[in-house]
Amino acid sequence: MTRPSLTSDESFRTLTAKMKHYEVEILDAKTKDKLCFLDKVEPNATIGEIKSMFHKSHPQWYPARQSIRLDPKGKSLKDEDVLQHLPVGTTATFYFRDLGAQISWVTVFLTEYAGPLLLYLMFYFRVPFIYAPKYDFTTSKHWVVHLACMCHSFHYLKRLLETLFVHRFSHGTMPLRNIFKNCTYYWGFAAWMAYYINHPLYTPPTIYGEQQVRMALVLFLFCQIGNFSIHIALRNLRPPGSKTRKIPYPTKNPFTWIFLLVSCPNYTYELGSWLGFTLMTQCLPVAFFTAVGFIQMTVWAKGKHRSYLKEFRDYPPLRSPILPFIL
Repeated sequence: MTRPSLTSDESFRTLTAKMKHYEVEILDAKTKDKLCFLDKVEPNATIGEIKSMFHKSHPQWYPARQSIRLDPKGKSLKDEDVLQHLPVGTTATFYFRDLGAQISWVTVFLTEYAGPLLLYLMFYFRVPFIYAPKYDFTTSKHWVVHLACMCHSFHYLKRLLETLFVHRFSHGTMPLRNIFKNCTYYWGFAAWMAYYINHPLYTPPTIYGEQQVRMALVLFLFCQIGNFSIHIALRNLRPPGSKTRKIPYPTKNPFTWIFLLVSCPNYTYELGSWLGFTLMTQCLPVAFFTAVGFIQMTVWAKGKHRSYLKEFRDYPPLRSPILPFIL
């Protein structure tokens, strides 16, 4: 009985089945020295799994600290990239860069947000050694000072709770050095703002008075609700444990309808919140913090907007990064 001949597709599958393993060598991106050689690596192995294998031979470089790339000066490969789908031969050469000590995003966010909350309250309660001794543990006679404390505390409590229960991070860690930079920024500005707002000689808005404060409070609360709504919408786009990216669209929640015009409305609402706080307190350090934050958020928004345009061909063309039709 003759054996039936194999079709071209069957021949390809047979040949592929025989080529069961890859050989992987990992070189130092700077010196080109060979750091590791991995034998018999499965074709469906991911970069994340290769990092774990590399970690076994070099315990000092845990996976989150590793940057694996195809070219010494190229971009880092994603952990979910599959070996057989990369432009490499059966002997794959990768280049390694040390990203330095890493720390989780959750830890960084909790630290940088808890600081402003506690620091502001220290100035609000006028603990000793901040103002003159006769003002220790006294309270301001201006109701806007108490309102500002409630708004500031609400803002950072919201951020802490969102970090714990809402945000889903695409990257688990960031460089350890970032925590010092971020805390200097948030803690420093919080102390600067709190010192003047809670100062015994502070004077509340006088031009429009209570009407200005009330309008500022409405703007602040409106934008806080909007910011939270956007965070919930972004969270629902990404299933737990997934790094999937999708185009965000408006939901039934009216606060998300701004997605029709803006790529990063969470930053738009954040800016609105601090504008409201600036009008409420009429304090120069708050205005300066708002301006610096706006510049930084614009940089982030533009970067994310470019990323959306590059990744999704059907991305809505009317959207601006942070301000509708302007920026």
